[in-house]
Amino acid sequence: MKLDNFIKRPVLSTVISIIIVLLGLIGLMTLPISQYPDIAPPTVEVKASYQGANAQTVVNSVIAPLEEEINGVENMTYMTSTATNTGDATISVYFKPGSDPDMAAVNVQNRVTKAQGFLPSEVTKAGVTTSKKQSSILLAFTVYSENDKYDQEFIYNYLKINVIPQIKRINGVGDASLLGSEYSMRIWLKPDVMAQYGLMPSDVTNALSEQNIEAAPGQFGENAQDVTFQYMLKYKGRLSTPEEFGEIVIKANESGEVLRLKTIADVELGSLSYSIDTRSQGHEGITAMIYQSAGSNATQIINEVKALLEAEKRNFPPGITYDLLLDSNDFLFASIHEVIKTLLEAFVLVFLVVFIFLQDFRSTLIPAIAIPVALIGTFFMLKVMGFSINLLTLCAMVLAIAIVVDDAIVVVEAVHEKLEKGIKSAKDASIQAMGEISGALISITLVMMAVFIPVSFMSGITGTFYRQFGLTMAVSIAFSAINALTLSPALCALFLKPHVNHEGEKVGLLKRFFIAFNTAYDVTVKKYSKGVSFFVKHKLLSMGAVAAGAALLFYLMATTPSGLVPNEDTGTIFVTVDMPAGTSLDKTKEAMAKVKAG
Repeated sequence: MKLDNFIKRPVLSTVISIIIVLLGLIGLMTLPISQYPDIAPPTVEVKASYQGANAQTVVNSVIAPLEEEINGVENMTYMTSTATNTGDATISVYFKPGSDPDMAAVNVQNRVTKAQGFLPSEVTKAGVTTSKKQSSILLAFTVYSENDKYDQEFIYNYLKINVIPQIKRINGVGDASLLGSEYSMRIWLKPDVMAQYGLMPSDVTNALSEQNIEAAPGQFGENAQDVTFQYMLKYKGRLSTPEEFGEIVIKANESGEVLRLKTIADVELGSLSYSIDTRSQGHEGITAMIYQSAGSNATQIINEVKALLEAEKRNFPPGITYDLLLDSNDFLFASIHEVIKTLLEAFVLVFLVVFIFLQDFRSTLIPAIAIPVALIGTFFMLKVMGFSINLLTLCAMVLAIAIVVDDAIVVVEAVHEKLEKGIKSAKDASIQAMGEISGALISITLVMMAVFIPVSFMSGITGTFYRQFGLTMAVSIAFSAINALTLSPALCALFLKPHVNHEGEKVGLLKRFFIAFNTAYDVTVKKYSKGVSFFVKHKLLSMGAVAAGAALLFYLMATTPSGLVPNEDTGTIFVTVDMPAGTSLDKTKEAMAKVKAG
C-alpha cells in the first residue's frame, strides 16, 4: 500500500489509530502493577522437621541426604540450607532467571522422593514439603486482643481456620503465612519418675503412636449365617483432651497393674512451639504476611485483602482487632504517582515547546495527538510480552515522548516547507513531503530501535531488570513511526492551511511574543554558528576537547558508585535486636521490653 493512500483516505488512518488506542486501553486495564519487574530467581523451598534433634543432628541426618539428591537438578544455580536446634530443616534451591517455577518445584520434589529412604522415620512420618518460595511481601498485618482475653494460640488458630484460607483463595496471592504457633498437646516428662520405672522418652513416643491413631477397625456380620445385621466397628481415634492423653498406658505388668502417662508426665493443651512471641500495641497477637505470585496485580491483591479483613472484622470475637503493619501499595502508589505526574508534565512542556517553535495551534495539535496514540498503544504490546506497569516501563514512556513528538514534528515541518514554496493544497503538500521523508522516518525508527532492542538479550538479573525498559522504548518508537507514516500526514492534510501573506494585519500580544522569540532565536543561532566555525578552524583544539571529555567520562565511570537501583526510602523502620546464642525466649522478651521503654 502506498503511503499517499493514508493521506487520500484519512478515515483509514483514523481507524488504524483508534484500533491502536482501543487495544492499548485493553492492555492498560489488564496489566499487572508492580514497583519493579520481577527479578528474583525462581526458588523452591524444601522443609522438614525432626522433633527433638539438635542442629548438628538435623544437618547430618536430614539436610545432607536431601542436598546430595537435590544437587544438580535441572537449571539449578545454587542452594542454601539452615538447621535449628528445634529440629527444623530448610533447604532453598535457586534456579536460573526465566526458569519455570512450577517445573522447578516438580523436579525438586522428584529428587526429594528419591531421598526419602535415607531420612529418619520420624522425619518421613512428619512429612517433607516442597513448595515454590514467594519472596515478595505485599502486605503484613497483625491481629491482637485489645482486652488480653485471648492468647496467641487462640488467635493463631482462629486466623488459620477462618481468615487465611479465604486470603489464599484471592487471585494472585502466592502464599499467606502466620508468625506464631498453633495449639498442641504438650507432654512435659518427669525425668525422676521415669527413672524410677526405667523408662526412656522413646517408650512414651511409641505408646503415643500406638494409642493415638486413626485406624479402620473393620466390620462384622458380613456374609455370616444366623446374623441379621452387619455392623461397622467404631472406636475412639485421635485423642483431644489432656485427660484422654493422661490415660494412655505406658507400661503394664503381669498382675494387671498399668502405668499411665499422667503418672510420669504433666499433660496440658499448649503451643506447638515456644520459640516465637508476637505482640502488637502491647497486646498478644499474631502477625500475618501476604506474598504475591509472579505476574499478578499487586494493587488489586492488596485491595481485595483489605476488603476481606474489613468484612471479617465484623465476625471477630469481642476484643479482637487488626492493624496493618506493611502495605506496599503506599510506596508503590507514591512512586507510580510521581512517574505519572512527570509523564503529564513532560506532555505539557512538549506541547508548549512545539507551539512556541511552530507558532501555529493547528500544527501543534498534530504532535499532541500522536503522543497519546503511541503511548497508549504501547500498553497493548506490554500485555502481549508479559510485562507489567512498573517504574521502568513508565520511565521508558516518559523518555519516548521526545522521540514520538520528534517524528510528528518532522512530518509537520516537511509539509510546511512545501506550503511555503507555494503549494496551495495541504493534501498535495503532504503527499509530496511524505514522498521525500518516508524513507528517512523508517531508517530513523530502525536505528533508534536497534539501540534499545539489544537490551533484551542481556543475561542475568540485570538483563531481566532492564529488558522491560528497552523493549518498551522500542515498541513506543515503532508506534511513533506508524503514526508518522499514517496519522500525522493525514492530519496535516486536514488541519494545515496554505500560507498567505498577513501584512497589514493587527499585531496581537501572541504575535509580538513570536516576533521577539524569533529575533532572539536568530541571534542565538548566529552565535552558535560562530562557535562552530571557531572549532572547525581549530581542529587540534576540537580533538583535544573531545579527548579531555572522554578521559573525564572514563574517570567518572571508574569512581562513581554503582548499583542496580538507587536506594529508596520506603518510610518503614525495622529494629533488630540480636541476643547471644542460646538466649531463652523469656530473656529476649525482657530485652525487647527495655527497648520499647527506652
